[in-house]
Amino acid sequence: MRRPRIRRPRSLAGQLFATQIVLVAVVVAGCAVFACLSDRQQAEEAARRQVTAAATAVAAAPDVRSAAAGPDPSAVLQPYAEQVRHDTGVDFVTIMSPTGVRWSHPDPARIGEPFLGHTGPALAGRTFSETYTGTLGPSVRAVAPVRARPGGPVVALVSAGITVDTISAGLRDELVALTAVALAALTAGGLGAYLLGARLRRHTDGMDAAALGRMRAYHEATLHAVREGLLLLDAGRRVALVNEGGRALLGLRGPRGGLVGRHVTDLGLPPALTAALLDAGPRVDEVHLTDERIVVVNTSPVRGGGAGADRDGGTVVTLRDHTEIQALSGELDSVRSFAEALRSQAHEAANRLHTVVSLIELGRADEAVDFATAELELAQALTDRVVAAVAEPVLAALLLGKAAQANEHGVELALTEDSRVDDGLLPPGLPARDLVTVLGNLIDNAVEAATGETAPGTRRPGRVTVTARTDGEELLLRVGDSGPGVPPDAAAEVFRRGWSTKAPAGAPHGRGLGLALVRQTARRHGGTVTVGASPDGGAEFTVVLPLTTTPTEVPA
Repeated sequence: MRRPRIRRPRSLAGQLFATQIVLVAVVVAGCAVFACLSDRQQAEEAARRQVTAAATAVAAAPDVRSAAAGPDPSAVLQPYAEQVRHDTGVDFVTIMSPTGVRWSHPDPARIGEPFLGHTGPALAGRTFSETYTGTLGPSVRAVAPVRARPGGPVVALVSAGITVDTISAGLRDELVALTAVALAALTAGGLGAYLLGARLRRHTDGMDAAALGRMRAYHEATLHAVREGLLLLDAGRRVALVNEGGRALLGLRGPRGGLVGRHVTDLGLPPALTAALLDAGPRVDEVHLTDERIVVVNTSPVRGGGAGADRDGGTVVTLRDHTEIQALSGELDSVRSFAEALRSQAHEAANRLHTVVSLIELGRADEAVDFATAELELAQALTDRVVAAVAEPVLAALLLGKAAQANEHGVELALTEDSRVDDGLLPPGLPARDLVTVLGNLIDNAVEAATGETAPGTRRPGRVTVTARTDGEELLLRVGDSGPGVPPDAAAEVFRRGWSTKAPAGAPHGRGLGLALVRQTARRHGGTVTVGASPDGGAEFTVVLPLTTTPTEVPA
């Protein structure tokens, strides 16, 4: 059994081609009909003017007036009328008496017969024209009076005419030419429509209008449903499209349509991110910081666009949120450091235990007790100080872990006497993860700066001083060190991503991210971060976070 053939919908290009062919045909046909009717009217009007001029000229001739008064008008007027007919191109010139008796006619046998047509207006002295059927068939004719003298009586009448067949014959030649032009126009229009349809078919892949509409609907839904950011820039680096994820990740405010057409430099993005978007080359997995987020940026140039394969057609930018990953990574680094510190402490504890055991075996029990007691008091003193001052468990655990880590680097970590953070004071809008980010990065930088630094003329190890206290409705975190400090001219650049005293400024990866994260976290919670000089001789960073305000909400 033969399967029924499923008729596929006509493509958009095919529909446009058919529509264009119909429109071209209608326009050409309409123009041809209009031109034909207009030519016919013009031809009749031209014939009317021609016969009127001929009749008027003959009526004004002196020979006609003198012959009309003679004994045999036909003998003189017949050859004269025929000469005029051949010279003017009209079909007939008839000269007649006021009573309508012909004195001349193209057919000599008709001479002496009455004129077929109206003569009343001419007898009244007025030249007129009409279409009338006479002995030669339908014709356009004019009748003019012949006066004996100017203003005198009418002594004869002159009629000149062109038959309708003659007019139609001229129109047929024009109609043939018009038809040829119409066919040429139709062919040219059809060829142009075909070429346009072929190009459109290539660009639409043969899809029909409904399929294109569905694809656009899917396209719009997909762009604005994904959480990843998408930003399309044209060749002039103006926004062509940005989805909801892109607006959220870049912190762009205002209506979505209001961003289209704006230049990248007008979006208020950080300089490094703006430079990356202005660059025409590709970029892969670059990490950039905005005021509220950490984003991974990938850019891909668009080549082509209709004017050539190498033409700059714009840039496609994809954005991924790296804020949570970076925060988790920081927490993981802190946990690893804490675990490494615990491992080192376990190793040191084992060594001390072996020392105690060896002293006991040597019979020096008193010395073993003194050694164990001194070590216990030294370790317990810092733990008691931290636990007594900082009741917030996350901060306490972080400080103890960082203290052990600093000790491994030969750096003393001390908590100031005025430090005090009670448990339960931190609002829900200030998560412990953000405190780990702020305080952990500041302590890590301080320990690194103080490592190996000693006071001049002494053997005192490097020192890091931490202050954590609540001051009214604010949480103050301050970390100072005994390191080399921050140059005064770099105070404004120290929080920029990529700045570091350990690597070249502007390094895109590796160092220079910790302080940028600290400033970003503080801004997100409505706080501030400043840098100054520490009493220990190095740098001192102060972070103030409000305890009564909620962090800035960023739409997902």
